[in-house]
Amino acid sequence: MLSNSFASEVPDIKNLIINKEHKKYDSLTFLDAKNQKLNLYNYKGNLIILNFWATWCAPCKEEMPSLDILLNNSKLDNLKIFPINVGKDSLDKSESFFKDLNIKNLEIYFDSPSTLAKKFSLRGIPTSIIFNKEGEEFARIIGSINFEDKRFIDWLSFYI
Repeated sequence: MLSNSFASEVPDIKNLIINKEHKKYDSLTFLDAKNQKLNLYNYKGNLIILNFWATWCAPCKEEMPSLDILLNNSKLDNLKIFPINVGKDSLDKSESFFKDLNIKNLEIYFDSPSTLAKKFSLRGIPTSIIFNKEGEEFARIIGSINFEDKRFIDWLSFYI
């Protein structure tokens, strides 16, 4: 496991913010496409990216294909990605968005009524929050990025 000092030496990845201290949260729940509640803590032991998006968001549309490809990266075999729609879009509209972008690996999730968007104090979308294997937030991406960027993948792979 790398120290935080290395992580803070990654200035060339656009929109990436490394937390000086890891953040712990009490309960992080969201909904799957069948309206079933999922708890993020059931996925401890994995590196997790929560990606907040909406169908009307142009930068979300731009980054979603690279996020879809990231899920199948062989360097990141312990990675779980949860794209969470916070735009109050219907399942049909969300499925059309994924189909139009040829998204094949990711599933659709929705923010729960207790809203993670508020819990994380999101200021805009897309925003991606990255959790270590202990379930602590250690970084976030504010705005869109190319998730296929080799520098990002190399950095992220140190946390697997």
